[in-house]
Amino acid sequence: MTIQTTDWTMISDLTPESAYRDGGPFADAWRLSWLPGRTLSREQAFAGMELDELLSDPDMVHDRMTHARAAERADRLGILLEHAVILLHKRIVARLRDRPDESAPGPVGACGRTGGPRTHGLPQRASGPPRVYG
Repeated sequence: MTIQTTDWTMISDLTPESAYRDGGPFADAWRLSWLPGRTLSREQAFAGMELDELLSDPDMVHDRMTHARAAERADRLGILLEHAVILLHKRIVARLRDRPDESAPGPVGACGRTGGPRTHGLPQRASGPPRVYG
């Protein structure tokens, strides 16, 4: 688990979800890509990123300590662990639904689109700010 943070973003090397600072240079308002409509502190945003990583590790599905840590992170966000699981599941389903059909015939990188802006074969994000790589 590695969460890379800057003054404006948090990204994970394990999941496609992210957190971003929402406001002016002196505001401490953060948002999570998977928890829309909630304004969070930096600490809460980091806890949300940790929660996403804990729930995204298939090797930890039956680990009681991971479940306890995940419940504690959800509590920091003021939500139930079960609610977090449902929200993250919905994000996964939305990303899978928006993925191009990889079995379709055509040139490498073609995604079967018939119009609209070119995305160079990359799937579009379901919502949230642009992903920052660095």
